[in-house]
Amino acid sequence: MPAAARIRPLDLFTREEWARLSTRNGWMGPLLILHGWAIIAGAIALSAWSLWFLPVSIMLIGARQLGLTILMHDAAHGALHPNAKVNDFLGHWLCGAPMGGHLKAYRAYHLTHHKFVQQAEDPDLILSRPFPVTRSSLRRKIFRDLTGQTFLKQRSNQFANALGLGLRKGPGAENRAQSAREAVIPMLITNAVILAVLITLGLWWAYLLLWLLPMATWMMLVTRLRNIAEHAVVPDNDDPMRYARTTLANPLEGLLIAPYWVNYHCEHHMFMHVPCYRLGRIHKALAAKGVTGSMEVQRGYPRVLAMATSKAEAPRAASAA
Repeated sequence: MPAAARIRPLDLFTREEWARLSTRNGWMGPLLILHGWAIIAGAIALSAWSLWFLPVSIMLIGARQLGLTILMHDAAHGALHPNAKVNDFLGHWLCGAPMGGHLKAYRAYHLTHHKFVQQAEDPDLILSRPFPVTRSSLRRKIFRDLTGQTFLKQRSNQFANALGLGLRKGPGAENRAQSAREAVIPMLITNAVILAVLITLGLWWAYLLLWLLPMATWMMLVTRLRNIAEHAVVPDNDDPMRYARTTLANPLEGLLIAPYWVNYHCEHHMFMHVPCYRLGRIHKALAAKGVTGSMEVQRGYPRVLAMATSKAEAPRAASAA
């Protein structure tokens, strides 16, 4: 199968416009990482002050945990910092590793997704192909996310693979086990540091309630919502303006569901090496040129979820007379 169709930036912008819109700098990436960890620290402090704020803290922390993986995603594109070594260090150790991600492995996987997006070879096609589903199906998925079942399944598989358990024997099995170990060991190291800091502050319990619990619940939910919004029920699997979706998020959605401009996913696929902090500006520039009318753009996550749950429920069997 050929690679997915692409758009050249200069087909839509002048050289001067594109240079202004796509410029990277060396401070925005580190500042965004600092911002993510600062919100996490603030949310922990808020619930340490009063446990009445625990539900809010869980949502804030889970969304920023997703946000840090989004910044790892930027690092996978080399967009987090102009220096490649700094980019990879920040993206791996400060963004991905605490959540069980491994930058090198993710980069290879994710760039394959970009090359073959929505084609048969796309490794992420499994995330979008099942949609639309019924509302009851999505409710079951959300229940599994919020009760930690999704997290436990993912982590148990990851740790089992790291130990070489449950892997199908044959070519590549040892490589898959090694890849899992390469992700698990940094996760254990970074989580040990987080736990040590919280113990030093007299907040050992916060590791369970305000780090693992948000990761196991709210992060799983918003990760699912992100995946649905990005490629589920897109109108055209071959059009580079319509095989990924931009979801216009309000400030609350940006805070709790779609941090760091991740909602501008159509723009990201159009210009995949542009840093996340430029995507909003690019969207406005495309709108000014009248281009967004040809793109897959929806307003708000409720609208996208309505599209993704448009499959009719199966009729119930008639009760016996």
